[in-house]
Amino acid sequence: MFTFDHNRLFLNAILAMLVGFCASKSANAQVQNAVSQAENESRTYRRMVDRSVEYLRFRGQAEDGSFSSQAGIGPTGLVVAGLLSVGVPVNDPMLVKALDYLERHVQPNGGIYSDDSQHRNYDTCIALMAFAKANQSGNYSAIMAKGESFVRGIQWDESEDKDPSDLFYGGAGYGSHSRPDLSNTAFFIEALKSLGADEDDADIQKALLFVSRCQNLEGPHNTTEFASKINDGGFYYTIAAGGETKSDVAPNGGLRSYGSMTYAGLKSMIYAGVSKDDPRVKAATDFLRKHYDLESNPGVGHQGLFYYYHTMSKTLKALGDDRFLDSSGESHQWKSELRNKLASVQQPDGSWVNQTTRWMEGDPNLVCGYTLLALANCAPAE
Repeated sequence: MFTFDHNRLFLNAILAMLVGFCASKSANAQVQNAVSQAENESRTYRRMVDRSVEYLRFRGQAEDGSFSSQAGIGPTGLVVAGLLSVGVPVNDPMLVKALDYLERHVQPNGGIYSDDSQHRNYDTCIALMAFAKANQSGNYSAIMAKGESFVRGIQWDESEDKDPSDLFYGGAGYGSHSRPDLSNTAFFIEALKSLGADEDDADIQKALLFVSRCQNLEGPHNTTEFASKINDGGFYYTIAAGGETKSDVAPNGGLRSYGSMTYAGLKSMIYAGVSKDDPRVKAATDFLRKHYDLESNPGVGHQGLFYYYHTMSKTLKALGDDRFLDSSGESHQWKSELRNKLASVQQPDGSWVNQTTRWMEGDPNLVCGYTLLALANCAPAE
């Protein structure tokens, strides 16, 4: 016969079993929900990419293999790099035609651009990034080596009669006779990195000097006239030739920082080996924490919004953290937030386009190139 204590022990055992069963069921449900969510995210991502690829295949590419050739070869290079980044195989007929188009624009001097191009550095750097992604069999190695020599040769340095005290020094512009800017310099650094240059590369370190001078941050790396006027840690377009921002000029003559250039400047510093503890990196990161935004390009509104998304994704990936803490203390899962934003603005035909058309963002081919590069950096975990 059971005693009271025996009955109590028996009931406790039954209760423990029930609690364990419920906990196990709850845990299993949580796991199943997580798996279901991951599968949904993966399907949404893949559908986004597939729709864009189909747009580019059937509506974007011209018979000669190009995309928006009226703007030079830059859009084609961006589309090729974007397609390869999201997993389209290099032997896909669309890519074969596009790579052939780029190859036909290799110049005797090693540059990769159309004969009438005013953007020789920009075009060549983007084409080099595309060829580097496509060079699985080594068949573009010679083109890449000559292109690398070309862009290194037109960097503003001693070969252009500039010394390190000159505000042009280390920068890259659209071509050898146009003043350098941060956007072109960021593409220059990224192109060299894609070709295997490391952070100690002499030309990357020269470029870092120019990049540091485009930051609104007074310090040993920036003693220019604009360094202390705003001093918010962000970046603007160029320090050269009197300085320029694509935002507005402050009442005291300071060149206001804006989002896309701050991401470009921070990314360039990371690629050049500047540590996270460096005051320049800390200040730039703090600026971006204060201006974390997926609705606009901070400082310039909707202008250059997709350039901003693609640069943002590269920079946050380079920082190496799936979460980004804004200045209010909110932790952002930036990859899923950016994916969701891009999904919400994809057009019915599978393309993306900016209604604010400055900097050619009314061209869906160019914008698809930017967006595929962004998506590659924020793909869901498999």
